[in-house]
Amino acid sequence: MKIYLGTDHAGFYFKEQIKKYLIENKYEAIDCGAFILDPNDDYPDFISKVGESVEKNPGSFGIVLGKSGAGECIVANKYKNVRAFLAINENNVKLARQHNDANVISLGSELVTLDEAKKLIKTFLETTFSNEERHVRRIDKIKDIENKCK
Repeated sequence: MKIYLGTDHAGFYFKEQIKKYLIENKYEAIDCGAFILDPNDDYPDFISKVGESVEKNPGSFGIVLGKSGAGECIVANKYKNVRAFLAINENNVKLARQHNDANVISLGSELVTLDEAKKLIKTFLETTFSNEERHVRRIDKIKDIENKCK
């Protein structure tokens, strides 16, 4: 499974540790940057690479990181067939996967610890979409909106 990672300076330390965690757990982690700690970089430059990669590679996932995770989530959601969400706890992660077939998780380095982030990512990657008719129907409606807007 391909997992694309992206962050700016605010999530750089988290990204490096999460990348190691993913590799140790036999995931294909693809780093979209930042590649150096630069306090003047801008998250859209890196998060857009994650969004584009997830859009072009159905079945892949993305992990985006920042100070709050909010801006990163906004950028990722600009891409067609990307369903990004801000992860705040295990229940919200499970529901995002089960009900929304979310494929990008956004985490804030000031909102969760590294250990919490790893736990949320594990839940994200191990929880499957329910495929219930009502959820499929709703995702289809989201796709219709995307097609009208993009």
